[in-house]
Amino acid sequence: MRAQSSATAPRLVAVAAPATPATTTRTTGTLQAALGVTAFSLTFPATAWGLEGFGPWSLVAVRSVLAALIAGSCLLAVRIPVPGSRHWPGLAVVAAGVVVGFPLLTTLALETSTTAHAAVVVGLLPLTTALFSALRTGTRPSRIFWTAALAGAAAVLVFTAQQSGGALTSADLYLFAALLVCAAGYTEGGRLARVMPGWQVIGWALVLCLPLSLPAAVLALSYEPVQPTAHSVTGLLWVAAGSQFLGLVVWYRGMAAVGIPKASQLQLAQPLLTLVWSVLLLGEHLTVAAPLTAAAVLVCIAVTQRARG
Repeated sequence: MRAQSSATAPRLVAVAAPATPATTTRTTGTLQAALGVTAFSLTFPATAWGLEGFGPWSLVAVRSVLAALIAGSCLLAVRIPVPGSRHWPGLAVVAAGVVVGFPLLTTLALETSTTAHAAVVVGLLPLTTALFSALRTGTRPSRIFWTAALAGAAAVLVFTAQQSGGALTSADLYLFAALLVCAAGYTEGGRLARVMPGWQVIGWALVLCLPLSLPAAVLALSYEPVQPTAHSVTGLLWVAAGSQFLGLVVWYRGMAAVGIPKASQLQLAQPLLTLVWSVLLLGEHLTVAAPLTAAAVLVCIAVTQRARG
């Protein structure tokens, strides 16, 4: 029998294996966490804009009220039931750390600190969040994970220190306190986002703060002078809708999908993004060290995303 010619011989066609549900979930979660980081990277420049027309206490209280009204309207519109009593302690931690503590402490710091110097807080936040997560949830990331995380944090610290001249200011106390309370809020919010949608986590945390933030806004506005400008109103609206609600919605969804430690490492890029926005929106100077640090940080992020905890 004659062999089949090459023209008629059957061909083996390589077919790419379809993505598994787990892979799709991780990819979607990573993208959502990255969107959250992008939203957060605008927080400091937007806060600086807001401080042009509002006092620090007014800015924080009013942003919380506006964000709570947005979140509450969404919860009512889709008739979300009130969370069970077992979830309220965790929601209180989210409210204290993310809704009240971090915005207030960083806003007070930005009265005397530049956005570049304040970015130190964000550079340390991924490592602190991973530490809180290990303590709270019992996760144990691998040595490769921790090595890459520490290297990325060190790169960000060196960069931000160089940007600010290495000087410590009185604002550092606010910044380091903000670092701790925010890491606790992120960790607890990421844990809750595994049992309820992320937007509901931040939504209920905002609503929980409304009885405090509403009278605080009235009191602060009566004592602090208000001179609204286009910049200050835009900054206020962004930190309320973008940073305080929408950014946290996708951020908590991302953490629930890929895990708190790995999602937190995406924030290593946040200080660099903040500095870019500071140049574009605030006119701050950016040195040539930025692209080198960005490359180092991206390598660290890639390693942490592949390391198995």
